Amino acid sequence: MNHPRSGGTESPGRLISHFLTRDQTDTGEQNAGWSELWDSDQSDLWDRGKPSPALVDFVEQKLNQVLPHRTNGQSVKVLVPGCGRGYDVVMLALHGMDAYGLEVSQTAVSAANTYAEAQLAHPSAANFSGSAPRPPKAPINRGKVKFVEGDFFMSDWMIDCLDEGEISEGFDLIYDYTFLCAIPPSLRSNWARRMKELLSPTGILICLEFPLWKELDAVGPPYGLNGVYWNLLAEGGDGVLHDSESTGAKQMDQGQGPFERVLYYKPERSYDQGRGTDMVSVWKLS
Repeated sequence: MNHPRSGGTESPGRLISHFLTRDQTDTGEQNAGWSELWDSDQSDLWDRGKPSPALVDFVEQKLNQVLPHRTNGQSVKVLVPGCGRGYDVVMLALHGMDAYGLEVSQTAVSAANTYAEAQLAHPSAANFSGSAPRPPKAPINRGKVKFVEGDFFMSDWMIDCLDEGEISEGFDLIYDYTFLCAIPPSLRSNWARRMKELLSPTGILICLEFPLWKELDAVGPPYGLNGVYWNLLAEGGDGVLHDSESTGAKQMDQGQGPFERVLYYKPERSYDQGRGTDMVSVWKLS
């Protein structure tokens, strides 16, 4: 099996080493790898410890510009695939949305439920922008929180995201951060296909693009994503790019992809792991 080069002379870390010999075309084997890390208490390899500052700021400052549901009183249904301990799921619910977190591991789901129970009762200041702490009591208009175990590339878990008698019309908002970067390049086109299937006709896909500093041919996870979101969503490509390609120049004209980019900006706040290169892109169906 061929693998991308590691880049530089550094030895691969624990996360890369864990996936180095796994089949990059087999979603089941990839899922099992992440479940093993959860079961062996190694989530510290990717855990950020708080909701995304960039997403918090987007929700409070820009969401109403791109999601009309927020202005007409309708409930907003949100999905965070690969949600980890559920930091972003809880934050979104505290802002009034019905938020669903998807994970491949039951251990992860249990950890997320424990975190949510504590945060919904006494939200931390990290769930909101600004330095002023919020009252130690959940807002009365908070939305629903539910964590679901399942494979993003399958559909069986969707039933757990529906109320009794509800017909699925897709999610109004889907958030991707360290999900696409965890997927081997050969599976990226399936990620784009599923995003199109899961999003409602008027919904938005929000991507905190990371890591943009990492070489495209370097081994992962996380895999470098410079230009990959644009190739997948705007151009309808397979997302398999290489360092020899001029990814930046390609983000000028809308291609034939399933999505149209409606916002693209550098967030004022993001995680330190982004090394100051993170970008926020917001997409709607073409």
